[in-house]
Amino acid sequence: MNKRTLLHSLLALLVVAPIALAQRRERDVEKENLILHELQAVAPSAVGDFKSANEAVDVEDFAEAARLYELVLKKAPDFDVVYRRLGTSLVRLGKVKEGLAMIEIALQKKRSPENLTNLAQYLAYPAADKDGSKADKERALSLALIAYHEKRDEDDPYYPFLVAQLSLDLNNEKVFREVTQTLVKKYPGQMATHYYAAVLAAFDEQWIKAEEEIKKAEALGLPPEAARELLKAGIHSKATVWRYVYYSLYALAAWAAGLILLFALGKIMSGVTLRSLEQSDPNVTAGGKENSLRSLYRKLISIAGFYYYLSLPFVVLLVIAAAGSAFYAFYMAGQIPIKLAVLIAFGAVATIFMMIRSLFIRRQPEDPGRALKESEAPRLWQLAREVASVVDTRPVDEIRLTPGTEMAVYERGSFRERSRDRARRILILGLGTVNGFRRNAFRAVLAHEYGHFSHRDTAGGDVALRVNNDILNFAEAIGRAGQAVWWNVAFQFLRAYHFIFRRITHGATRLQEVLADRVAVRNYGADSFEEGLRHVIRRSVEFEDIAYWEITESVKARRAMQNLYEMKADPKNAIEDKIKEAINRPTTEDDTHPSPVDRFQLARRIASVGRSHDTGDVWDLFADREAITKEMSALVEKFVKAEAGG
Repeated sequence: MNKRTLLHSLLALLVVAPIALAQRRERDVEKENLILHELQAVAPSAVGDFKSANEAVDVEDFAEAARLYELVLKKAPDFDVVYRRLGTSLVRLGKVKEGLAMIEIALQKKRSPENLTNLAQYLAYPAADKDGSKADKERALSLALIAYHEKRDEDDPYYPFLVAQLSLDLNNEKVFREVTQTLVKKYPGQMATHYYAAVLAAFDEQWIKAEEEIKKAEALGLPPEAARELLKAGIHSKATVWRYVYYSLYALAAWAAGLILLFALGKIMSGVTLRSLEQSDPNVTAGGKENSLRSLYRKLISIAGFYYYLSLPFVVLLVIAAAGSAFYAFYMAGQIPIKLAVLIAFGAVATIFMMIRSLFIRRQPEDPGRALKESEAPRLWQLAREVASVVDTRPVDEIRLTPGTEMAVYERGSFRERSRDRARRILILGLGTVNGFRRNAFRAVLAHEYGHFSHRDTAGGDVALRVNNDILNFAEAIGRAGQAVWWNVAFQFLRAYHFIFRRITHGATRLQEVLADRVAVRNYGADSFEEGLRHVIRRSVEFEDIAYWEITESVKARRAMQNLYEMKADPKNAIEDKIKEAINRPTTEDDTHPSPVDRFQLARRIASVGRSHDTGDVWDLFADREAITKEMSALVEKFVKAEAGG
């Protein structure tokens, strides 16, 4: 139902309002006394009949009233009031033509607001079930406007009520709007005021306000059945829709505010953590303030994780709203591009489906590389247990070799096992780091990894892993479906949320890394720690360069790949510059680790117990270096061929 149709429905319900108002108007005693005083001056003998006629009108005995007014008229032929009241009585008896003639005479004798409005009313509405012609109503409106502007009694709302009804009947929006606004301002306690205010609100498509105005009118005397009819005309249904639209907008605003708050909390936590690390005593492995920060980070990550799932219904709503807006734009333009409409509909449905589906996809974690048997490197296993004893924590249960340069730890087991420190501890050792790695520096780096075990960093992280898993699933699905485009609100949400969540989790990780650094430096000294970290960085840069060029050349020449772990980086490839850049880069909020130079500075403030160990090479801890390096090179080559074949 459009606005015009709804307005016409309301008009049908409101058309009898002036008559009803006229019937309910009570006599103004002061005005009535003035009229009687005027009649007393011109025809004293007619006063009794005039009063009796008024009493007959009050009980709706219009035949008797007309008879008595005619008697008064014979005695006071120039008294305009008696013509007006006789005319009114005749109209109410159904003698419209005769009645209007009497009211016209009253107006000729005296152009008063009362005579003007009386003629206007009965020209437009001669009976409860009968309207005047359009010409009659147009004349009635002009008369009513004159009366409205000339009225002497500001307390009588009848004049603006009649103008409002007539202007509404004639679709004169300008006059109707002006007079209704006046009614609202001057007569807020009148039922008819809210009656017309409801129509104006509906005309302006303010459906909620229209419904509220009808309910106010009902409270002030509008019959309940009339209120129901008005609401059923379309106001209630539209008000309900818009009420839910506003609720949705408020909820979306609150949700967006929550995202901003999460981002702000992440920024605040990052700043507090940085200041804490700068001001706290670094010789305490994990002080009370750091423990409090770790606890706060865990809570914040849990809240942020929960907020991701809370956000999904809002994203669905936004996707539907975006698609709906596009279709509405097509409708308003008067043309629907079928292909584009189908693409939009498919994109919305596919996005929502993939969002829901992503929640049920579980990636089975795969252990990287392969397990290193103790027989393959018995002295390495011995060193790993020795460092665990020094750090005072449980040693790793498994060492896994990978072809790269990573060095990290994690736990495998149920949440209960990890929470009780009974999970299987695993060390990842990238073979690419081993070349030139001295054992004392290796111990310091390994002590750092054991620090994560000591601080139980590896025991949790389920929320972060779950959320990252679901975000990745959703992002991959959107990408495969070709929906990773700027206009897809779900894709933009993923980008924004991943940014916020990454900032929070990375801030927590940076704190964990610094606290793990303290464990390493405290037990093996700042020099060994710095040497170990510099070595890992150097080998990461060198091995990446070696692998890239050897893989490129072997593929190009269609030859077997050389042993990557026995090759040296080409100094012409600006290796030293890359290493220097990696070490001296500033720490950013996207980093999981503080920059090396910042870590070195913090390490220099930590007192060491001064342990002295041998400085031999880590390769000496392996039983068969050649066999292991060839195996890992072959693994890289196999992977390259599989990718090339794919």
